[in-house]
Amino acid sequence: MYYSTNHSAARATLREAVVRGLAEDRGLYMPETIKQLPASFWDEMGHLSFQEIAYRVADAFFGDEVPADDLRRIVFDTLSFDTPVVEVEPRIYALELFHGPTLAFKDVGARFMARLLQWTQGPEGASGATVNVLVATSGDTGSAVANGFLGVDGIHVYVLYPKGKVSAIQECQFTTLGRNITALEVDGTFDDCQRLVKSAFMDSELNAHMRLTSANSINVARFLPQAFYYFWAYAQLSSKLSTLNSQLVVCVPSGNFGNLCAGLFGHVMGLPVKRFIASNNANRVFYDYLQTGKYTPRPSIQTIANAMDVGDPSNFARIQDLYSREDVQEIILQRNAAQQNGTEPLISGATYTDDQIAATMRDCYARTGYVLDPHGACGYQALRDQLKSDEIGVFLETAHPAKFKQTVDSILGTDIAIPERLQAFMRGQKQSVQMSKDFTDFKAYLLQQ
Repeated sequence: MYYSTNHSAARATLREAVVRGLAEDRGLYMPETIKQLPASFWDEMGHLSFQEIAYRVADAFFGDEVPADDLRRIVFDTLSFDTPVVEVEPRIYALELFHGPTLAFKDVGARFMARLLQWTQGPEGASGATVNVLVATSGDTGSAVANGFLGVDGIHVYVLYPKGKVSAIQECQFTTLGRNITALEVDGTFDDCQRLVKSAFMDSELNAHMRLTSANSINVARFLPQAFYYFWAYAQLSSKLSTLNSQLVVCVPSGNFGNLCAGLFGHVMGLPVKRFIASNNANRVFYDYLQTGKYTPRPSIQTIANAMDVGDPSNFARIQDLYSREDVQEIILQRNAAQQNGTEPLISGATYTDDQIAATMRDCYARTGYVLDPHGACGYQALRDQLKSDEIGVFLETAHPAKFKQTVDSILGTDIAIPERLQAFMRGQKQSVQMSKDFTDFKAYLLQQ
């Protein structure tokens, strides 16, 4: 069962949590229990494929409700591509998460959710009515969700994105599809888009008119599968960690914090990551929280790492809730002890300006030949700044640099080749609906659908 981070909504089944997206009290759903993976899993991990590792993790999350055969099919259909770990320099590795259909890390969560949501609409589903998926995007979420759900019967997707604040290639990936995908170009910021989505879920008239859910990381079916990455990274590096007698540190370029939250869930399940680094761009709300203990949301700032331009990350509520649980008291004590004796806490932070991100991209390319996208650059630099001699670091390289071709080329003086799958999107015809950031306008539009 799933409960709300606001603790005043009724418990929900997995089906209900996935279809609703957001709890009735505006909280985010959390699983009542997080299972520890058995010792046999860790013993066998080195011999398992990415798909099999992901299935074992998914079974711990969803196996009580989703039949084994259905869950295995969902996982194996989702993971039809590889996610390699690439050595950038000694002790620093990139986990390349951009080998899916839209060349971004969110492909896994989006594809998994599309298949799980379709499963909820099966013979045991509540009804055959169309499910309307609302998703706010600062860049890659929209393209991943749009392509993950494209052509799925019984589901219509509305992608809300901030006008002029996503890259041209990102925009092409969700505005050229048509069919069951509608792009709404909002005259505002990502935070405005996210506010419109959340407000729609809380509006009784809208919910009486149409079945609504979200495909942002506020939905448990979107963010939990992102834990798969962390287990696969550990599996690929486990022998090197053993040989060098080192511990693993993972750095996560962070915007809405769904990815970091998924990694922390993996840690609670037993994943042997020593610590996590949450790397921000100039939108440093979480970094400031780690320094002061005070969480102060603020309007987002536009940066060259646009997918991280979030001033009030939704999944902060999940991180807070996770570390108030009885079953993670050991981790809480570890963090408290670290703060008291000066050692490293479980979660540390970093923040970088556009100038610093650009300098990192140039430096890495000159020394190693590795092309970082602006988001991956935040993760790479945080590892260089914070990694210790007895640690091996992995940063999540979240998107192919060609998705930010203009920015990357201008910084590096290169001409990054655009993969064919991106070129195909760019040849399409843009189709978008202009939308103000006023909820009354958004509501009126949805009531006409």
